[in-house]
Amino acid sequence: MSVVEKGKSHTNEETHATIAAAATESPKRENWTSGLEFLMSCISVSVGLGNIWRFPFTAYENGGGAFLIPYIVVLFLIGKPMYYLEVLLGQFTSKSSVKIWSICPSFVGVGIGQAYAGVAVLTYYSSLLALTLYYFVASFKNPLPWSYCREEWGLNCVNSNAHANSTTDTTSTLNSRLTSSSEMYFIKEVIREYDDISEGIGLPNWELTLALFVAWLTTFLVIVRGVKTAGKAAYFLAIFPYVILITLLIRAVTLEGALDGIVFFLKPNWNELLNLKVWKEAVVQCFFSLAVGLGPIVMFSSYNKFNHNSHRDAIIVTSLDTVTSLIAGITIFGILGNLAHNLNISNIHEVVRSGTGLAFISYPDAIAKFKAVPQLFAVLFFIMLFVLGIGTLVAQANTLVAILCDHYKWMKAWVVALITSICGFLCGIIYVTPAGQWILSLVDYYGATFVIFGLASFQIMGVAWVYGLQNFCDDIEFMLRTRVSFYWRICWAVITPLLLLFIFLYSMAELKTLKYAGMDYPQSANIAGWILLAIGFVQYPLWFLWTTSHNCGGSLLEGLQNACSPADDWGPSEPEVRKQWLIYKKEMREKRNAKSNSSQLWRKLKNTFCNSN
Repeated sequence: MSVVEKGKSHTNEETHATIAAAATESPKRENWTSGLEFLMSCISVSVGLGNIWRFPFTAYENGGGAFLIPYIVVLFLIGKPMYYLEVLLGQFTSKSSVKIWSICPSFVGVGIGQAYAGVAVLTYYSSLLALTLYYFVASFKNPLPWSYCREEWGLNCVNSNAHANSTTDTTSTLNSRLTSSSEMYFIKEVIREYDDISEGIGLPNWELTLALFVAWLTTFLVIVRGVKTAGKAAYFLAIFPYVILITLLIRAVTLEGALDGIVFFLKPNWNELLNLKVWKEAVVQCFFSLAVGLGPIVMFSSYNKFNHNSHRDAIIVTSLDTVTSLIAGITIFGILGNLAHNLNISNIHEVVRSGTGLAFISYPDAIAKFKAVPQLFAVLFFIMLFVLGIGTLVAQANTLVAILCDHYKWMKAWVVALITSICGFLCGIIYVTPAGQWILSLVDYYGATFVIFGLASFQIMGVAWVYGLQNFCDDIEFMLRTRVSFYWRICWAVITPLLLLFIFLYSMAELKTLKYAGMDYPQSANIAGWILLAIGFVQYPLWFLWTTSHNCGGSLLEGLQNACSPADDWGPSEPEVRKQWLIYKKEMREKRNAKSNSSQLWRKLKNTFCNSN
């Protein structure tokens, strides 16, 4: 029996009071103009740089093709259930990712911790868009500036343009590692990276700072007028990138040596399936790719009409996201195969370092090999990257705006959007310094990755175990007028929370000091990283204790029971719908109690997993 079933029950007076409270609360929440806007918005945030940038190098670091199997398994057992859960929570309550925890007030720290992780992602994600804008401007130059080597880069540099005269002396560099001009351009000209940050981070690059400002200005213009404007922009943000990505795929598979790279990507190393690290990375990639555990999915679905067919949309988005990741993986590994061929390297692992730079090294390298107007394709490609990134940045910024406006109802959305954009720009400047990529990796590792999927374990346990799976399924069936299948029930109740908990505990047990490109961070940087991690994790226990003590009317047990029971404002936001829902919930409880003569345990299991009412 769930905690909520043991907790406080609504009397008639309480029911009327909560309906009246809902009626006098805030103005009715905006809705999407059409359901298609919600679908396009979800595609624009879930299909983003996580597919183009993160998926290829995550697969690259975890055995290539061997990574595909755990990724697909994790998608079905964790990714899809978590995504659909967040869609349902937002749509049912019409609230943001913090306010939904009226379902179980003691778990509000989960929402606050996820918002904290979202802010961490928000700060560094914009710096990636600054890089795309930098490359976009550079794409108008002839020849492309990353296609040829400079004398100061040394003899080990190889022109990325296959038709240029190489400056490499193959005799003197026979036993040395060759480096493509695209990689040298990224390190030496664009980010001007430090080999060591122990003496400081350096001054920001003014060109990247200007690009960062443009990225945030674009974001502000999209979010300033609310969800309806963002919904219209989502059509372009979701569809346009596919045109360029598919064109790039066609070009990549026709490059010489591409087949070797694609085979490396698709051929699984079965031994890697026994490596728990690979499974952990599959979970992290799934979360970042689908944007679950951060708040945007809850925020988008909160603008749906109450009875919108969100099941269909969740299946479409999660399936399309996987297909896009596979397309991006085949594309990037085709390019890596070509790079290995040009550099006379037989092992794909040795072609290029992984990390955020992969998208700004391997993709530009392929563009440099185009025989006809590579500048035109480079411009289109980096517009695609920018559009993909803006879709995610807009969603994450909108999430923060929604959280603040839901809590502080006197705030004007455009003012919050402006403040968010200004603060995001100022925080992003640190990532366009020579130590920017060092800091990005640190914040991503400590402030986002572990916090996101660590708190996700408590998120699903709070809904399925504390509020109660049957209670939640009743809410869904009232909202969508359809039964919840066994697949969703067994995943939410058993498979997803246990897998998340196991992988999270394994990750923490194996947690090691972070390195960047094989180099150690200064001790001060590691301390800062642990502080970032602690701030994210401490939110749940702190708020759990606060809500328990705040609800402690008599004994500690009573306070715990009240804190783990739904708040009075849990449920549909529209008064008339809420009234019908309360009647429905009461009828369902009475029906179950009167229906079966079998044992209570067997009846409960049957009700929970077999759709038996």
